Amino acid sequence: MILPFTLQQLRILKAVASEKSFTRAAEILYVSQPSLSKQIKILENRLGIVLLNRENSTISLTEAGRVFLQYSERILALCEESCRALNDVKNGDRGNLTVGASQTIGTYLMPRVLALFAQNYPQINIKVQVDSTRIIAKNVVNREIDIAVVGGDVPEELKKNLDIENFVEDELILIVPKSHPFALKKHKKINKDDLYHLNFITLNSTSTIRKFIDNILIQNDIETKQFNIIMQLNSIEGIKTAVSLGLGAAFISSSAIEKEIKLKTVEIITIENIRITRRLSIITNRQCYKSKALEFFHNELWVLKNISN
Repeated sequence: MILPFTLQQLRILKAVASEKSFTRAAEILYVSQPSLSKQIKILENRLGIVLLNRENSTISLTEAGRVFLQYSERILALCEESCRALNDVKNGDRGNLTVGASQTIGTYLMPRVLALFAQNYPQINIKVQVDSTRIIAKNVVNREIDIAVVGGDVPEELKKNLDIENFVEDELILIVPKSHPFALKKHKKINKDDLYHLNFITLNSTSTIRKFIDNILIQNDIETKQFNIIMQLNSIEGIKTAVSLGLGAAFISSSAIEKEIKLKTVEIITIENIRITRRLSIITNRQCYKSKALEFFHNELWVLKNISN
């Protein structure tokens, strides 16, 4: 059977769908725009169906285009996977690896993992994607990411295609300014009811991290709707700075607060009889070939865990 498409045509379709522009897609693929347009036209003629809408200088996928793109991405991912497998056989411990992380992990935990890995395996090329747990998990399923560390809940519909391992616990910590009355207490411990008398600084209400933190607090019988929220910011760094300046209190992931603890710019307050934690997970595609690069990275994650413990 002769296939009605080439791998280059699939790459072109993927680039056009991503960029929504023939010009930008051509630049990314280092081909001329007329050549790119010609390949799309050949592809549509061979398939006998229109893949792209071209109206008012706007490019979008047709229904057939969306269906075909899904299979195109899977074909391209399998091609890359087969090349990695052969490279493992040929080169041993050399290769490429795409690592994913959910947002807080990607900002605060992953850099330490990458630094350790780069020292031990400088010959392995790494790409990193940081996004929400849902998107990272979806990209692992689609073979766009080889291995990921996430802190949120993996969507149920994706779990059947993933291997999910418990990794480490991440604690949600209550921080207050050094000058706050709670920080001046000898034991720096409060009751749960004391939370409702604090002025809180949080992420924006639309933030996926904010929603996740709220859900964890609610699971621990803490009514976040009763919090006195005086300020909403768009970054964890902004929240930490605001707390250190004496503007309010905040709940922060323990992995995001290590620098401030060392510098003693904020104070940690414990809540009596409550320890708020979440489980970080390592996820991989259970149907994918596990390259040596992936195995090496997986081992480094567990080395880091043991060092942390």
